[in-house]
Amino acid sequence: MSRKLKTLIVDDELDAVDFISSIISEYCPTLEVVDRAYNVDQAVDAIRRTKPDLLFLDVEMPNGTGFDLLAQFPDKDFDVIFITAFNHYAIKAIRFSAIDYILKPININEFIEAVGKVTVKRLERSSKGNEGLQVLMENLRTALPSRLAIPTADGMEYLNPKDVVRIEADRSYTWFYLNGGRKILVSKHLKEFQELLGDRYFFRSHNSYLVNLKFVKKYIRRDGGCIEMNDGAIIPLSRTRKDIFLAQMAKFHG
Repeated sequence: MSRKLKTLIVDDELDAVDFISSIISEYCPTLEVVDRAYNVDQAVDAIRRTKPDLLFLDVEMPNGTGFDLLAQFPDKDFDVIFITAFNHYAIKAIRFSAIDYILKPININEFIEAVGKVTVKRLERSSKGNEGLQVLMENLRTALPSRLAIPTADGMEYLNPKDVVRIEADRSYTWFYLNGGRKILVSKHLKEFQELLGDRYFFRSHNSYLVNLKFVKKYIRRDGGCIEMNDGAIIPLSRTRKDIFLAQMAKFHG
């Protein structure tokens, strides 16, 4: 990297700011701390003055949230690593948008890993702006986030989960089958997407399959039970999951 990433730390806890600064000083030679801010107003001023490449951003602060701060910058040319508590309501939206976050109390190894991912992402991203942050701001407004960030071979694709017909495990990879016949191979485990998508619209019919209930065409009793999808695919249904599936379908269409 030709220059260090200009870094702004935003957190209302003085100890947290000092700890983050010390980690950066000792373990992150690609970063340079250009300022610190302890609330939203200070952070807005610091961003305008320093034009940072990277923000370490606390989610909850006394006079507003990190999302209130981001809303004031329509064109976000910086990256963000959120600092948050494990039970924060917005973690799902953050994960959907493939934005990095670090849980409090801060783990140094997780911190270094997050910095490494952002550094690589900035090197690979040629265009101005940060679509992941735009997607996050959209996702915060809905119960089921409207766009899911999918890492692909050549970058990141943002899908509407409602367009996903089914998801199929393929060893350590996962296939996404989309409405319209397109499919995408993703280098992540199926379990990660099950945790994100939940069980309101998607159902784990079998160890290797996650189906969108909206695209289920019929339940077939033969061979222990299976599911026919609108795209013609026949998906196995685990015997232990059959009653749960039928109850979910009744609730979904009720």
